[in-house]
Amino acid sequence: MKPTNIKNGLKKAKSPAKKKQKAESTHTSQDLQFEDNTLAQELFGIHHANLTRLEEKYNIVIHARGNELTVVGEKSDVIEVGNVLEELYTRLERGLDVSVDEVNAAVRMSSDDKGSVADAQITIQTRNRTISPRSANQAEYLRAIDGHDLVFGLGPAGTGKTYLAVAKGVELLVGGVVDRIILSRPAVEAGEQLGFLPGDMREKVDPYLRPLYDALYDMMPAQQVEKRLESDEIEVAPLAFMRGRTLSNAFVILDEAQNTTAVQMKMFLTRLGENSRMVITGDLSQVDLPRGTRSGLRDAADTLRDVKGLKFIEFSTVDVVRHPLVGRIVEAYDQVEVKRQAGARYEKVNGRNGANATGQDHDRDK
Repeated sequence: MKPTNIKNGLKKAKSPAKKKQKAESTHTSQDLQFEDNTLAQELFGIHHANLTRLEEKYNIVIHARGNELTVVGEKSDVIEVGNVLEELYTRLERGLDVSVDEVNAAVRMSSDDKGSVADAQITIQTRNRTISPRSANQAEYLRAIDGHDLVFGLGPAGTGKTYLAVAKGVELLVGGVVDRIILSRPAVEAGEQLGFLPGDMREKVDPYLRPLYDALYDMMPAQQVEKRLESDEIEVAPLAFMRGRTLSNAFVILDEAQNTTAVQMKMFLTRLGENSRMVITGDLSQVDLPRGTRSGLRDAADTLRDVKGLKFIEFSTVDVVRHPLVGRIVEAYDQVEVKRQAGARYEKVNGRNGANATGQDHDRDK
């Protein structure tokens, strides 16, 4: 049951945007009443934590009385908060949880011109959990995977590119839409020289593929993961093992694709077989290839951008859904990188600014 607007004793209008507000002021109020008291308390959060989060995000104040709320503030913020609360209440009616993370996601989607707070209702069902997009781009990413056989997810760490792709693969496998999941990564070290790794082939390559295993165990019981790995319903393999194969009736994911070469990328893309879908993920700001080697992901983005039947989804720091600090870290690095590309100097020599220190060093050489 949707919440009821009890302002002036009237039932809730079809759309909060159509409610009559005070024309003489930019400040207004909106009263909401939620029929199910238990769901209302879940919506408000423990010690009203969810309401507090909304007050932090918007220029509003929320007064709670039992199962009723009064939202007071700037007209546009009041309307938007009303939309967010209604969608979160609908989520509870569907039997889904509403935590501070879901509140943040609804706010993020509502604030994005490309998205809608209703996008939070998109779900992926796995054995261990129900997963929803937490940004407009994540919602578009899931729709792209549903509607295209080949999808590229490009963007910084923490935007859910790999996690959502694995979740979608698990949903399709359990639902019988595909016969297997194939997860692959190029075995490229992130700038370190790991040297000799002991063990058999699987033990040697597992360190490179661990993030993919982590995602699987997060979505399925460990016993199910092990059983499907043994039966090859789920295959986790380095990119080099893909050569010469045709991947049919499968959901195929290539992770960390920025560390492929152009030849490797072409080889992998041409593995796509009948009744298969492929998702390529990567972050072009974290290429670990030898200097002078062109990233296969960048090459594919340049080459395939206008090809019909596939989709590119580009994430940004706005889509980072890890710890809030991760988004700020990524953004800070991006800003510095832009300045460096514009010719600014950031190196310091002996504690002095690079530009001045360089000139003094040249004088010494003379």
